[in-house]
Order: sequence, then C-alpha cells, then structure tokens
Amino acid sequence: MRRMVALASLVLIAATPATTDYPVVRPGARFSFPREHGAHPAFRTEWWYVTGLVKIADGRDLGFQITFFRTTPGSDPANPSRFAPKQVLFAHAALSDPRLGHLLHGERAARAGFGLAGARIGDTDVRVQDWHIRRLADGRFVTKVATPDFALALTLTPHQPPLLEGRDGYSQKGPRPEQASYYYSIPHLAVTGSLTRSRQVQPVTGQAWLDREWSSDYLGGGAIGWDWTGLNLDDGGALMAFRIRGSGGKQVWAGGSLRRADGRVVRFAPGDVRFDPLKQWRSPRTGALYPVTQRLSIRLPEGVRRFDLNPLFADQELDARRSGMPVYWEGAVRTSGGSGYLELTGYADPLKM
Repeated sequence: MRRMVALASLVLIAATPATTDYPVVRPGARFSFPREHGAHPAFRTEWWYVTGLVKIADGRDLGFQITFFRTTPGSDPANPSRFAPKQVLFAHAALSDPRLGHLLHGERAARAGFGLAGARIGDTDVRVQDWHIRRLADGRFVTKVATPDFALALTLTPHQPPLLEGRDGYSQKGPRPEQASYYYSIPHLAVTGSLTRSRQVQPVTGQAWLDREWSSDYLGGGAIGWDWTGLNLDDGGALMAFRIRGSGGKQVWAGGSLRRADGRVVRFAPGDVRFDPLKQWRSPRTGALYPVTQRLSIRLPEGVRRFDLNPLFADQELDARRSGMPVYWEGAVRTSGGSGYLELTGYADPLKM
C-alpha cells in the first residue's frame, strides 16, 4: 500500500482531462500465477515493492527498499499521439545504514515506450531507464538499481507461496467496498547479491518481503495517510498489518493477516488491529512528528498478541520533494521474534491521491 505515494509525482505529467474508465476492485477475483506477477495496465496504479534487511561483510545489518510503480494517467485513450503518456513508470530505492544515521535514496521516472520504461503483462519484467526487476523462469526475482550513493544487484528466492491479503486478494482500504486493492505478498524471500558504495563492491545476504498491489481507488472517506508494517517472523510466519488514518489520527480502516508457521492464515477485521505510539521523532528537515516506535496489537482467536516495532534508527524519513514526491517515513524495524519494515505516510502533509 505504501508504494502509492508515487502518485503524487503525477503533477509532473501534463495530462489531458480524464476520460479513462478505470476498473473497480471487487471481491471474488481469481488470482492466477505467474499472470498476477505481471502488469495490470487497465487499473490506475500498481507497484512491485521489495523491503528487507541484508548483512554486509563486517556483520552489520542494513535495510533496503526497492519499489517500481506503474500508473495509467487520466488522459484520453483515443489520443493517437505516440507521445501521449498512456503508461508512466516510477522507481525508488533507499538504503538504511545505522552508522550513517539517515537514508540514502534515489529515483527514476519515465513514460512507457521509446526504450525507456515498460511493464510486461503476464509476468514480472519492469524497467525504468537502467533500473529493473524481473522474474526468472525458475521463480527467482532479480533486481538492479544504481544511485549516486549506492547500487544494489540482488536475487530474491521465494521459499513460500504468495500470501493473498484480505479476502482472497481483495484488500479493503476504507468503508466503501470500492476503496480497495488487489493485494498479495511473498514473505521470506532469501536475498543474495551485492552492494556497491564508494566504488567498493561487497556481497550481501539477507531476507526480504515482496508486496504486489493494484487499484483504481485507494484512499477515501477523509483519509490522509496510513501506518503499515510487513514482518518476516523468525519461526517462518509472516505478519502484515495496516491502518488508514483520518484527520486527528482517527482510524478510518484497518486490516492485515498473519500466516502462521504451519501455513494457517488469520485475517484481521478493522477492530483486530491497533497501533500505539511508544516513541516519536521529529524531523529537523520537515518538522513532521513520526511515531517511529510503535506497539502493534493484533487480536487472534487465542488472544491478543503484541509486537513492539523498533527502528534500526530514528531518521528514516524519505524527503523526495526535489523529485516531486511526497515526504514520508519508511524504515527497517526489528521486533521480538522478527524483523521487517514500517511505513508512515501523511504525517508531514495529508497524502492526496
């Protein structure tokens, strides 16, 4: 869900008045793989979102995030011009190094075609200029990104099947049923590859989480942002939880799922999820106040289970205003019995989508 923030970059696109009829996300869709790994260009937006922790040569853990977005602008589909922005792709990558104490990040953006960018239908093969993510015939994902500060070349090997979020992949995000996405995750991806910094290449290994979502209507009902987390649990389980926030921090909607180590899945209703701030951090750049340490409580059949989400370090704010993107917090976290990522949007300014 967090990957939606790239839509703010659409202000850079001089689109004609919208006449595109986007399909509505509805319950009951049948997911088929590898088809769902590929693009769904009829929908307004979608993303391929990878987060994880990797260990470097000196034994330290770093966080990383690589995201590819695809969006269909609200332009006239009958426009015959080959320059009309019928598909636009964005990509973003960030590295969290506790020793540095702030994020390193970079971005790419291009309209589809002209050899610059594209997203294949039928399987994962997305590229934005010199960045890419694709799925190989053996089921592994490979991705490569390079920024002025770092480069990552990673192979992501799945050891678990896709986890359909919500009701069989229909994930409601608000009180109206059309405020929803099609959503699945692949937790516990084994990571191998390399990290380059200051012209020094070193091997990395670790664990990651892949999210796939596509939607035409995401936020509504006065929502201004969300808190989201995806956690790879040490026992082999996987936990995803989110809440959509309105003005004053009021919870508009919530949801998620827990896949237990034995494969059984518990789905969360809005009342089953609670995020409570334990520690806040104020950005010296934007003045935004983020609840960077949180206690996540989830209601399970056997009772309430709690996870304290502790960041690798506080300043994991992503300030991408120079690239036309919004400001948000997205960082690596640890918890008792697991690790993953936490995303906090709408704290600097309301998120408009």
